[in-house]
Amino acid sequence: MRKRTAGVMAAILSASLALSGCGLLPFQQDVPFQKSESKDTETKNTEETEQQPDEEADADTTQDTDTAEDTQQDTDESEEQTDAEEDTQEESPLEQASLMAAQYDYDGAIELLKSQSDYDSNTDMQNAVSEYENIRATCTEYPLEQITHVFFHTLIKDPSKAFDGESDSDGYNQYMTTIDEFNKIIQSMYDKGYVMVSPHDMAIVNEDGTMSRGSIMLPPGKIPFVLSQDDVSYYHYMDGDGFASKLVVDENGEVKNEYIEDDGSVSTGDYDMVPLIDTFVKEHPDFSYHGRKGILAMTGYNGVLGYRTDGAYKTGENLQDDQKKFLEEHPDFDFDQEVKEATAVADAMKAEGWEFASHTWGHKNVAERSLEDLQTDDAEWQSYVAPILGKTDMIIFAFGADIGSWEGYTADNAKYEFYKSQGYRYYCNVDSSQYFVQITDDYFRQGRRNLDGYRMYYNPEMLSDLFDVSEVWDSSRPTPVPEM
Repeated sequence: MRKRTAGVMAAILSASLALSGCGLLPFQQDVPFQKSESKDTETKNTEETEQQPDEEADADTTQDTDTAEDTQQDTDESEEQTDAEEDTQEESPLEQASLMAAQYDYDGAIELLKSQSDYDSNTDMQNAVSEYENIRATCTEYPLEQITHVFFHTLIKDPSKAFDGESDSDGYNQYMTTIDEFNKIIQSMYDKGYVMVSPHDMAIVNEDGTMSRGSIMLPPGKIPFVLSQDDVSYYHYMDGDGFASKLVVDENGEVKNEYIEDDGSVSTGDYDMVPLIDTFVKEHPDFSYHGRKGILAMTGYNGVLGYRTDGAYKTGENLQDDQKKFLEEHPDFDFDQEVKEATAVADAMKAEGWEFASHTWGHKNVAERSLEDLQTDDAEWQSYVAPILGKTDMIIFAFGADIGSWEGYTADNAKYEFYKSQGYRYYCNVDSSQYFVQITDDYFRQGRRNLDGYRMYYNPEMLSDLFDVSEVWDSSRPTPVPEM
């Protein structure tokens, strides 16, 4: 749990009370911005081939050294004890409850304080509980069918590189969003009262396997929404085009991005959605409902989170040219270490409220691919992605495709029955309307809205409930944005 001051939380609570795929049009290939899609093949090896860019020296043993080491150890232990005392002080029950309440978990905050042994004699706790109860009384249940879902692709850090006129520039212009645009969009949505929630808040899988409706309780003026991001693998084809290169856990235990500068040096910072949202929520914890962040829809054929974790990098078989180039340029590549580091990043993200969904291993168009192809593809995801990110019950379809019509999934839909058998219960496509939510006894389904160059340029009026495009638009983006 993040450390917060009680004063900041109180201010946020007061403010809360006062407030009373990718693209819409599917890519034409398994990897963005390529012109044609490889044909289906019958063997796993050929299937993999078709994928395209869709940290001492020994110490002396003298008595003086031992004494110095003992002194240093005492100092280190003292510092650790001091740090622990500070952490304990900063994470007092009052402050823990304050953060919980700031993120609308009033029941949890009240329960935490009332469970303290000194609650009956602690007027601060009693006053806090009274405040939380008063705010809770203002909350109403938000209509689940009126919850929107917005998504982004990898954010552009350096527009001059992304929009340099080379072959991928048009695709970046259509499907990507710059960091400047993203920050303005998020600020606008926060100002309007939007709060991040999860599909798992909207629908719940019961012990008997059926699904029932969830309940999202918010004070007046707050609007829940779902946030997701596609393809957070930092594909090879994006190298040198102004995007971050990977996600890492920094020395403070926070998830940040690495970015490779022109001179080859590496900078670390908030260069994509995950660290940008983490930083924003530190400053504005009331942007998150019960600690929720967003969902990352993940493929696996180039690895995950910027780490080359797919089996092809280990076996060296059926490599594409960009994969071969990567391995040639990294002769010290250690597959097991790569998996270990990626897993550490994923674990750190999940601890901070992030979730993962399948985007299919090979960025498949589920509407066009055969059932057998999708079965092979999901086996790849379970083999090389799930061990790192963890099992998921969410699948976000690539290309904006879907496995059924808007009317809903049925038992005679073989693709739906397959995905359900693999544990998927939450399904998302791309839909240009403000809301598209289906909650049945068997599944949850939601449409997503693309917040990218194409949508902002051609349909700004469709985004007016979220932000004003004229106030968000990055002037470095070339116009006109290419048509689909």
